Amino acid sequence: MSNRKLIRDLGPNELIDGVFAIYNCQLGQTKTGKPFIKCMLADRSMRTPGRMWNATQELFQQLPTDGFVWIDGQTQPYQGEMQIIIQQIRSVEPTQEDLEALLPSTEYDVDEMFEEVSACLRGLQHAPLRALGEAYLADDALMTRFRRAPAAMSLHHAYIGGLLEHTLNMLHLAQVICPLYEHLNRELVLVGVFLHDLGKCAELAWETGFRYSDDGQLVGHIARGVIWLQQKADQCAGQGTPVPEPVLQVLHHIILSHHGTPEFGALKIPATPEAIAVSMIDNLDAKMHMALSATRWGPDAGAKDETLGGHFTEKIWALSTRMYRPDPTTLKA
Repeated sequence: MSNRKLIRDLGPNELIDGVFAIYNCQLGQTKTGKPFIKCMLADRSMRTPGRMWNATQELFQQLPTDGFVWIDGQTQPYQGEMQIIIQQIRSVEPTQEDLEALLPSTEYDVDEMFEEVSACLRGLQHAPLRALGEAYLADDALMTRFRRAPAAMSLHHAYIGGLLEHTLNMLHLAQVICPLYEHLNRELVLVGVFLHDLGKCAELAWETGFRYSDDGQLVGHIARGVIWLQQKADQCAGQGTPVPEPVLQVLHHIILSHHGTPEFGALKIPATPEAIAVSMIDNLDAKMHMALSATRWGPDAGAKDETLGGHFTEKIWALSTRMYRPDPTTLKA
């Protein structure tokens, strides 16, 4: 694995033989009715579409929807993307060396990011909110997972340290946005940002590849976040700094509503200015990450060479469109 080429370094019509992460493996059907396998293949550098035309139902049933596979195949440019045409494929159990080569990680310093998040919570002026932040920071087991958890399985910040990076990005955005609105409670927004996705530390597992944990399947990050918040509030009360009930209710509401609408998993529609702020900041950071990583950098950017077939990506369903890759100021007239 140490000598393998990363996907981002592969050129057109290059032969491939090795272990890759596979995501969203599906069985499709050609216009002539023949089955084919479609998926995303990935290593730590990026993801790229994979297709196997000589597939069968029996072969498909032997493959994981999300997991790890050995493939033999060849790269092929198609509509602006570098896809991999698979000739042979089988499910594999990755070695630790495989995992190090396949699982993407944040490009930023985890210790520095965590210290900045911690300083933000410790700098709060509202004593109960500051005590609440300290209760979380003192939970070593939870904070260890917070430093390593991905923010999602595939959509945005889907890499080791992604949740911490996403949270810090949102705190930066909140620090810019909140002063523009005089009557918005900045500290409620900051704590809400910290709490909104923290349940993903239990929802997701990443030790042997990204997957949903049993807790994620049975409880989910929103409910787990609410449960943890109540536990930490009880802890603060026991230590002599109770969180006022109206403050606790609004923080619960931020967690329950941060997905914005029931269509996207929100249990309540944002109904306070602070909840609206957290939901919008979350949406902004997630979508900007998806858009930029699909076009100009990161694990989903694909090859940018115009000779691959054009300026547009394949349709990105989470953004409801194909993305235009170039920065137009860099293009020749």
